[in-house]
Amino acid sequence: MVSILGANSVSGDYEVSNSLRFDDGSGAYVSRTQTAGNRRTFTWSAWVKRGVVGTRQTLLSAGIDGNDESFLRFDASDYISFKESTGNSPEFLLDTTPVFRDPAAWYHIVYAIDTTQGTDSNRVKLYVNGSQITSFQNTNYPSQNYDTRFNNNSQVLYLGMNVPDYRDYYDGYMTEVNYIDGSAKSPTDFGEYDDNGVWVPKKYSGSYGTNGFFLEFQQTGTSQNSSGIGADTSGNDNHLAVTNLAGTDVTTDTCTNNYCTLNSIRGPVGSNSSNVPLFEGNLKASHTDNAYKQCEGTIFPTAGKWYWETLIVSDGTDAGAIGIVTSGQPTGAYPGTTINGYGYDSYGSGSKIHNNSRDNSYGASYTVDDIMGTALDLDNGTLTFYKNNSSQGQAYSGITSSLGWSYGHGSYYATNTIIVNFGQEGSFAGQKTAQGNSDANGYGDFYYSPPSGHYALNTKNLAEFG
Repeated sequence: MVSILGANSVSGDYEVSNSLRFDDGSGAYVSRTQTAGNRRTFTWSAWVKRGVVGTRQTLLSAGIDGNDESFLRFDASDYISFKESTGNSPEFLLDTTPVFRDPAAWYHIVYAIDTTQGTDSNRVKLYVNGSQITSFQNTNYPSQNYDTRFNNNSQVLYLGMNVPDYRDYYDGYMTEVNYIDGSAKSPTDFGEYDDNGVWVPKKYSGSYGTNGFFLEFQQTGTSQNSSGIGADTSGNDNHLAVTNLAGTDVTTDTCTNNYCTLNSIRGPVGSNSSNVPLFEGNLKASHTDNAYKQCEGTIFPTAGKWYWETLIVSDGTDAGAIGIVTSGQPTGAYPGTTINGYGYDSYGSGSKIHNNSRDNSYGASYTVDDIMGTALDLDNGTLTFYKNNSSQGQAYSGITSSLGWSYGHGSYYATNTIIVNFGQEGSFAGQKTAQGNSDANGYGDFYYSPPSGHYALNTKNLAEFG
């Protein structure tokens, strides 16, 4: 059985090919200055996959400054908050009771407003994965016929940032962004249940209204036009401008093919990943202090053949250890220091380590700018490491666990930075020029070609091989 931290299963017939990765540390967002539209009725629908959790992050906003703003965001306690204020006084404010802190799952969020409704609770609605959220910590609904800041002429609409006073940048992935000016839609306009009872996306077929747009992130340009990252493909040509984003932020990690990332919460392997700062959609880890630290992946297959790559960005005193871990790996360890992990350590000449037993004769040492490949064959229980596409030979055999195995990277009294690519984008967050090597199923964008029979770690491949 495959262990995936709440991740979505394979979808139905409608496929989403790209997403946009937002990094809060980079101050990334997209925006558009609105024209006059329907300020009382609109809908925003998007699929989002969180990166770092436990911080205040804005998905959608419009307004002028911190006194006159309207936003939809994840609060620092991971509930969803939506608010509009004038002169720093709330016009409406609702905070959900449920929290949303799974960095492995794609969430479908629909935010629908129709202030013309006579019943106050019908004026603002929020849906997650097809279900309406009806449990709130507090409820302060807008007055009837209230004019919001959305579709307000000359005010700016932001995705991934609050108004400039506060910012509260979003961290994670976003795709299938539909913005509807003039209609309050239901989630069934954008999604449906597949034969397995899983909520999946479907193509929206309605009108968009004056300010409406549809973002598919099919382009990689940085201009505000049809060739840009923020290109509107609804037919309205309401293209969005991009700030602190590049073509390398367009990835193939989507709600219909969910890729493994690093885990930004304390996961099922007993990790210490919450103490390792993560960036770039949970693909970049910076070990910053002198202690045992470890970060792990979000998908734990028990079968199949898998491949991923790790770029050593900086290594301080050493680059740490790459490898695999399973459930039971203790806090304050790294791959190979216990029976629940296998590692390839950059220490000395390049050693392999398992259950704290080290073999210093295994392979070459590695350092900054090296790309380290990991080939995990769970059908035959073997593990092989590569340095810059050169096999270091089979490191271990007899690997088995009913709990599954996933990526692991750790450090011991060292500061270093790595970027891992499970196939969602091959440029290592812009550090390298992507080479476009896919697996045998056509999935993934790797720097080097995966070894024969090995696949990118995503839900499409898991459904077939895992």
